[in-house]
Amino acid sequence: MTFATLGLIEPLLRALETLGYQTPTPVQAQAIPAVLAGRDLMAAAQTGTGKTAGFAVPLLQLLTMEGPKVTANSVRALILCPTRELAEQVHASVAEYAQHLPLTTYAVYGGVSINPQMMKLRKGVDVLVATPGRLIDLFRQNALKLNQLQTLVLDEADRMLDLGFSEELANIYRMLPKKRQTLLFSATFSDEIRLLAGQMLIDPLIVEVSPRNVAANTVKQWVVPVDKKRKAELFVHLMRKGRWKQVLVFAKTRNGVDALVEKLQGLGINADGIHGDKPQATRQRALDRFKSSDVQILVATDVAARGLDIEDLPLVVNFDLPIVAEDYIHRIGRTGRAGNTGEAISLVCADEVNMLSAIEMLTRQTLTRHMEQDFEPEHRVPDTDSSGQVVKKPKKPKKPKTSGGGKRNLGKWVESGEVSVAEPSLKPVRKVPVFNTGPRKKK
Repeated sequence: MTFATLGLIEPLLRALETLGYQTPTPVQAQAIPAVLAGRDLMAAAQTGTGKTAGFAVPLLQLLTMEGPKVTANSVRALILCPTRELAEQVHASVAEYAQHLPLTTYAVYGGVSINPQMMKLRKGVDVLVATPGRLIDLFRQNALKLNQLQTLVLDEADRMLDLGFSEELANIYRMLPKKRQTLLFSATFSDEIRLLAGQMLIDPLIVEVSPRNVAANTVKQWVVPVDKKRKAELFVHLMRKGRWKQVLVFAKTRNGVDALVEKLQGLGINADGIHGDKPQATRQRALDRFKSSDVQILVATDVAARGLDIEDLPLVVNFDLPIVAEDYIHRIGRTGRAGNTGEAISLVCADEVNMLSAIEMLTRQTLTRHMEQDFEPEHRVPDTDSSGQVVKKPKKPKKPKTSGGGKRNLGKWVESGEVSVAEPSLKPVRKVPVFNTGPRKKK
């Protein structure tokens, strides 16, 4: 199969050839004909399998072949993304695909001045890539009209719910014309997202080209148990031992990112960090320098977990495990992309055992453990497996009761050597927006 057999027009085929696209990936082969046919679509595929081209290429063809010219302050297609970095990357891809087409594209997101964005929208834009908050701001200031909208794309919708965009999504839904095409693309589809799809899509085609919530098999994954206080020391040890040249590191909090970057820079290591508190220009500059290998270590929160395409990235390190298990799949999906191989190493301490168990249950595999000499943890990380169970350490037998002059009976007590481990906690409940589910006309 080739892209030409999918019915794409010559300008798009020329752009894809320039970009080195030769054969459609499985998700592209199924999604492109469905989008061209005007179907609503819900597509799930592993990271690095070409989902962006799967919706952007046929969308651009529809806009070229159908519909009136865009009017002032209007858009004809809207692509929603959860983060600024992903919005910028998706827009860059869309612009490359559209290089030989008479279409305009633009990206809007928070963290930068809104005025240039309002000026750009005055003439109208065919394809707008946006984060939810900034889109609503532009709409409320009458800088954006949605009456011409033909297609809505939600990219990484599950992440939008994780980031608390449920209310924004509900507000955006109410702004949209009822007659439109809606496409949902993601690497994972939780039950909440399936409920969301049921509210927003009409008779959608379901495309799943890989098992749900499975990490790419091109990524070698393993775990190193360690005490929390020695994680930074272990990271530096492993980096020097393995002579790592380019590493994307994920930390749980913004303060954690800053602390690790400061420690690495203090050791003379070329490191930088990105998180939600940094200005967008600073974040983009750090990311660009990492992609060009001007920065060796990039430490990030989960703002970098979705969609970012870093060519030939060899290694991802989870300095902290993610709270939401699905984010583990997206994090390690930054490596092993487009058929390349990669490694994902997780530094795990005792109080992360529930998160480790949740990841193993989600991915249906038990992660291999490698104990690093001289870094064996004082606080043991209990054994886990893909069934979601935490294997508890056998209890020590209780000492016999003493009579007369001994200790008083204090009721039920625990020996100091006994380790009590909680069962894996349930995945945090994500609020799903409730939309007006009245009938809407199909295009």
